[in-house]
Amino acid sequence: MVRLKKTAVMVGMMGAGKTAVGTALARLLGVPFLDSDEEIVRAADRSIAEIFERDGEPFFRARETEVIGRLLKGPPAILSTGGGAFLSETNRKLIADHGVAVWLKADLDLLWQRVRHKTTRPLLRTPNPRETLRGLYDARLPFYEQADIVVEGAAELSVEDMARRVLAALATRPDVLEED
Repeated sequence: MVRLKKTAVMVGMMGAGKTAVGTALARLLGVPFLDSDEEIVRAADRSIAEIFERDGEPFFRARETEVIGRLLKGPPAILSTGGGAFLSETNRKLIADHGVAVWLKADLDLLWQRVRHKTTRPLLRTPNPRETLRGLYDARLPFYEQADIVVEGAAELSVEDMARRVLAALATRPDVLEED
């Protein structure tokens, strides 16, 4: 039996599998799964797309930081964050101080395959969403590379396979996971 000692925070691009893999990982560890985007949606009583449209991205990012800070202060869990959350120096510091950042790394082609038919991605509502995704990917890479743990995804890996890969990576960190 293993025990999670601090919150593992899933970071990475939209489509990397933060929610799906995070949920599966939480099941494997028997800990709660938390989603910062879902917490924001619940508190605002509107979708992220509606928040972006009505209040703008800076307003959303400020709420995101508040929510991440609050969730990190709770009992150890698996926390999925929005794709842009880890760009904030404040969020990176909060995560470093209270948890561990796990970058679910996926290449651009895999991300595009996963997000191209979704209408829930406000940042991709552009004339050329694939190029927009490429621009976001290129801009965000230096931030994601600062994560404590990197787990490489691949199209042939199931959600459960990825969750097991993350668990194996966490097991290399006695400050995060310990055997009971």
